[in-house]
Amino acid sequence: MLRLFKLAKRSAIKSRTQAINQLKSILVCADAELRECLAQLSNTKLFQQCALFVESEISGPAGAARHTLRLPARRIQHLTEEINDLTKRMAEAIRASTPGLLDVHGVGPDTAAALLISAGDNPERLDSEASFAALCGTSPVEASSGKTQRRRLNRGGDRQANAALHRIVLSRLR
Repeated sequence: MLRLFKLAKRSAIKSRTQAINQLKSILVCADAELRECLAQLSNTKLFQQCALFVESEISGPAGAARHTLRLPARRIQHLTEEINDLTKRMAEAIRASTPGLLDVHGVGPDTAAALLISAGDNPERLDSEASFAALCGTSPVEASSGKTQRRRLNRGGDRQANAALHRIVLSRLR
């Protein structure tokens, strides 16, 4: 279930990013008066303003630009709602399966989902903290040669789980 929510959220985020890039490129090509009107707005307000554009009597390039800006702005708003809904559903699923995980400082729904997906894919490999570290690619690996004793970081493991642990560590260090 978490895997499906995470997959859908990743897809929605990618689509929203594409729509934002499209809106910004349309805005660059729009007439100077419209650009100046929208230049001072933050991204959120820009999207709201563009979504409110109505079919106008203005014809030609100005009307076409307003209409074309309205389309990705509405798409961005819809995708943002979808992303927020998926985040909420992921949090509910995480609270149902592992009640205290989201209460840990630095662990959010995306991070927790990455860790649970990794652990759920490999339940037979998790008998200790060391096996979890190896699964995530955070365990040291012997790199000794001759009389020199040294270790290096494990390059293997689940990269998504490794990135999730990295985000947790960075937020806890702050």
